[in-house]
Amino acid sequence: MMPQDRRPLGVQLAHALAARGVEVVFGIPGVHNQEIYRGLDEAGLRHVLARHEQGAGFMADGYARATGWPGVACVISGPGLCNLMTPLGQSWSDSVAVLALSSCLPNGGPPDHRLHEMRDQRAAAAAVTAWSEEARDADHAYALLDRAFAGFAERRPRPAHMQVPIPLLEAAAPAAPPAVRPQPPGRPDPGIVTRAARLLAEARRPLLILGGGTRGAAPEARALAARLGAASFVTSAGRGVIAPGDPLHFGSFLARPDSAREIARADVVLVAGCALSETDLWRETPGFDDHARVIRLDIDPAILAADTRSELRLAGDAAAGLAMIGAALGQGAAASDWQPDRIDAARRRWFAEIDADRPGLLAVIGALREALPPEAMVFSDMTQIAYAAVEAWPASAPGLWHHPSGFGTLGYALPAAIGAAVGRPEVPVVALAGDYGVQYTIQELGTAVELGLSLPLVVWDNERLGEIEASMVAAQIAPRAVHQRNPDFCALARAWGAEAETPESLDAIAPALERALAADGPTLIRLTPGLT
Repeated sequence: MMPQDRRPLGVQLAHALAARGVEVVFGIPGVHNQEIYRGLDEAGLRHVLARHEQGAGFMADGYARATGWPGVACVISGPGLCNLMTPLGQSWSDSVAVLALSSCLPNGGPPDHRLHEMRDQRAAAAAVTAWSEEARDADHAYALLDRAFAGFAERRPRPAHMQVPIPLLEAAAPAAPPAVRPQPPGRPDPGIVTRAARLLAEARRPLLILGGGTRGAAPEARALAARLGAASFVTSAGRGVIAPGDPLHFGSFLARPDSAREIARADVVLVAGCALSETDLWRETPGFDDHARVIRLDIDPAILAADTRSELRLAGDAAAGLAMIGAALGQGAAASDWQPDRIDAARRRWFAEIDADRPGLLAVIGALREALPPEAMVFSDMTQIAYAAVEAWPASAPGLWHHPSGFGTLGYALPAAIGAAVGRPEVPVVALAGDYGVQYTIQELGTAVELGLSLPLVVWDNERLGEIEASMVAAQIAPRAVHQRNPDFCALARAWGAEAETPESLDAIAPALERALAADGPTLIRLTPGLT
């Protein structure tokens, strides 16, 4: 073995990753990043070989969402990083901690048409990451690693990109110093918390709107809702933060147009861990009454700075902030004017709207939900069945359903589910994709076979881009380019060595999923319209 201070920087980086808690790296080796691979086994890191860099990025994203620990994707310069940028955009929009580690060509000099040459690789990745930096030397590389992992722990998690010139990866370097210990997220200002608690205590119809930033704060959120007698909404990313059976819980129906009417009934609203983005609401404003008092709690100062509507803005961790508000309220339950019967009627109305908009899908969604263990984790793609399910499928706990909401990329479900299954082998994991989107990354089924993952891949096969077709019809556009020729999905799955089934009825879905979860490898389950 080479002396400790004479090993290539690529080897030292592998050890530095391990020292910072990394256990798995997703990626594809190439001549330009192979020095990192020299050190993987020695550092005790597991490597998962993707079939495409896009798959590696989605795997890292799914791993991070499932485990709560940053995902790491390792790619080559140029096209490798470009292929990774779509997953990085998804991780950016959905606040997922992913470290992209790439090689790069040496800087300096005019362009000379080298292999993998880009005008500015670092700047390209900066468009979809919290930061994108090039290591100048070994010490700078180690400092960038610490910057990434500290940022993941201390602030709103966002992906980061670190690139290392190929000659630097190959050059001898000292071992990395000990990892910098990240600081816990900050706590809101106690004075503002006291004012927020006073507003909420005086409210007759307090309302909580909870997003993905509260996934780690379910006990605090549930206790505060009960203490206040508050009604609540969650975003699709916040499902499970409030228990589905709570009679004052509207569910994840924020995107229903007339949810604004219910929100307008609140006199005090607490928005926590939620950007209230376009993909949360699908309208210009949430619908707050002009006289409503609005409180915002978020870990991201940029969200708070851009909020001109809220009367109070609390900067800090959601769990700490909700607990502090609860403590400031004291003991005893408050009475509110919210009526469980009206909230139940609203939920029923919205379920009926989904059923009218997308006939037959609720029955399929119900059959899938009943068939899966309550702890199952679902990763969905951009497909009609998932659009319905993110509203209609309540979660018993946070972090059980992951959807590519913000960036809205196709091809997410399968590789993200693979990353989750690698990180949480004790939990059932399911991928739910449409027949068009699954073809973006279906080659990753080979990765799942290689890993022996008991992973059901549920494919909704309606032989069309159904959502686009419906949108064209609604816009009085003759549907064009929305029908595609699909492969024989079951034959394709078997070609990789996976199992495959096509249930012929709703009752056949549960046995198919049961077999898939018990199999020694992945199973493609093809579902078609008209199941009864």
